[in-house]
This record gives sequence, C-alpha cells and structure tokens, in this order.
Amino acid sequence: MSNVISPLKVAESLTELWSPKIVSEVDDTYVKVAKLLGTFTWHAHDGEDEMFFILKGQLTIEMEHETVTINQGEFFVVPRGVRHYPIANEECLVLLFEKKTTLHTGGVEHAKTKSIDAQLQQD
Repeated sequence: MSNVISPLKVAESLTELWSPKIVSEVDDTYVKVAKLLGTFTWHAHDGEDEMFFILKGQLTIEMEHETVTINQGEFFVVPRGVRHYPIANEECLVLLFEKKTTLHTGGVEHAKTKSIDAQLQQD
C-alpha cells in the first residue's frame, strides 16, 4: 500500500488560517498541516507535547519564560503544560505532530478553535 503525501503541497492548498488539517496518523499521533498568519491565542496542552516543524516561513512562539523563533526546516517541541502563543508575522506553513487527545486550543475556547472532526474534514 502506497500513500505518499506532500505536506507542503497540502499546506499550500489550505484556504483557512489557523485551521489544522489531519493528513495522516502514526500510532496514537496525528500528523497535521496548517497555514498560519497573524496571532493565535494563549493556550496550553496539559497532557501532551506539541511539535511544530516549519515547512515554509518562520514562526515565533512566546511562552511565559522564553520566546523561540523557528525557521524553515527547523522544529520545536512545546512541552506539555507550557502556555504558548504562536505568532506568524508572514504566512507560515507548519507540520504538526500531536497526540490524538490533543485539543486544538487546550482548555481554552476561542473563535479559532477547531474540533478534531473539523480537522479531519477535507476541503
């Protein structure tokens, strides 16, 4: 069985910002892509780490005790329980690795919050 996916092409085709799309899964983890621009919301994932791999562009993640900038080809893992605030000053395409239990905005309800069902939908 062959299922070759280009995360970059899928991310480029997205029309909605800050709306991850699930493109695959590995054991108990979803593989997602998203198109980001502007700011998100402060949130945390109490029981899960969250990995951001930058396919294109640059992403800044503010946390309470530090700020990191991730460039194309780099990744960063936000440890579980750490409040973070993603910022994309220019369009940024990301690949995300998250446990299937990870809520989009943690326990925070926000206008940009997407359910797992919405993330599974195809455009």
